[in-house]
Amino acid sequence: MTDTPAAAAAAQLPERPPLPDRLSVDPGHPQHVAEVCRHAIGMRFNGRERHDVQEYCISEGWIRVPAGKAVDRKGRPLTIKLEGRVEPYYR
Repeated sequence: MTDTPAAAAAAQLPERPPLPDRLSVDPGHPQHVAEVCRHAIGMRFNGRERHDVQEYCISEGWIRVPAGKAVDRKGRPLTIKLEGRVEPYYR
């Protein structure tokens, strides 16, 4: 049996937990999962790559992104909710 370079590279990757239906990058949020957030996560929203997603929900089809440079009184960015097709993946 011959190993392909892709199979050899996949064998060296650490085991990643499955991506949850809902995830937040804020450590104080109840939907934050530290084990998942340790890995690089990519996001496709309506077929386009997004790099500013703060929170997502696959089943309800929405993401939360910062609303410009506005912050709340605790210094966290104010977010807006966008609806559409959500596709998270590990990079």
